[in-house]
Amino acid sequence: MLSLFRKKPKNITLASTGQQFVAAPGETILQAALREGIRFPHSCRVGGCAACKCQLEDGKVKELTESAYVLSGDDLDNNYILACQSVPKTDVKIGLPHWDARSPSHDIRHILGQVIQHQVLTHDISAVTIRLEAPLDFTAGQYANIRLLGCDAPARSYSFANTQQSAKGLELEFYVRRVDGGALSPLLTSQQVLGEAVEIEGPLGDFWLRPDDTPILAIAGGSGLAPLISLLRQGIVDGCQRPVTLLFGARQQRDLYAMEEIQRLSEQWQAPFEFVPVLSHEAEESSWSGYRGLVTEAIEGRIGGDTQVYLCGPAPMIDAAIAECQKFSVRPSQIFFDKFLDSRDLAATQSAGRKMPAFA
Repeated sequence: MLSLFRKKPKNITLASTGQQFVAAPGETILQAALREGIRFPHSCRVGGCAACKCQLEDGKVKELTESAYVLSGDDLDNNYILACQSVPKTDVKIGLPHWDARSPSHDIRHILGQVIQHQVLTHDISAVTIRLEAPLDFTAGQYANIRLLGCDAPARSYSFANTQQSAKGLELEFYVRRVDGGALSPLLTSQQVLGEAVEIEGPLGDFWLRPDDTPILAIAGGSGLAPLISLLRQGIVDGCQRPVTLLFGARQQRDLYAMEEIQRLSEQWQAPFEFVPVLSHEAEESSWSGYRGLVTEAIEGRIGGDTQVYLCGPAPMIDAAIAECQKFSVRPSQIFFDKFLDSRDLAATQSAGRKMPAFA
């Protein structure tokens, strides 16, 4: 009798909206919400980014992985959980800390396409353009899962670099960083990918430009420029007049890319636009006269308590940037991020007993 009871569906109530939905046996809160078409903040869907964190107000859940890796001590003390890693054991009531009813609500679709353009941007980053068989609606800042047909490589997640208006959603642009030993990225960053058939699943994620009149601080690391360039391109389309500071962290000059595109964006932006590339490992004797050090060290003097912050890049950079921004009285509700994880993150975290995604 006890096993039968445990297999019963569980009711989930969102305190933020009063919405109710049902989780099937073994289904996580996030899986149930997305299956029911419920808007729910999320990004990686595997417990690596904390975008889906929510407060357990009533009921009990089984956590599939240890949430202390991504939730703060205060979060844990206040009964926060990760929706993507929590299976209800009873009926539950949860609260979303930064609920925004305006979040993107596009239907998630699977569409076939073909790689029509490949451009080398740096020694390990390429721009890949895919033409779809049918248009895809998405919001700037979101991402898609890409699967290369005809091979065994699993699908990986990449952010859109263009906007939905570009080619009316029929052509998608992605910045792909090659990860040594990766399953998919070495294939996508090779010229041989031209003409290959792909399947796109999307749009996914809850990273998008929130309407406001406050200054914007955007920080990118590595291929994290893609969603930020998408946001800025969309901002120009929408006539955004908010001041922007864009910080781009890279190791050396050879890792800088999209400089001409950023220059065009700054010229078209209808408000002050500051771009600061920051190099962390550039040789002292090189010709570089720009900012050196960690990208987070360039935050001071460029931020205020009313700033909206958008972060994209490796998890350590995101975590350090959040901590730095909070030193200047930026509220957590004003910080939005998209953590990029690859197969090396997977190996490191699995050794610590935690499962993470590999986006390579």
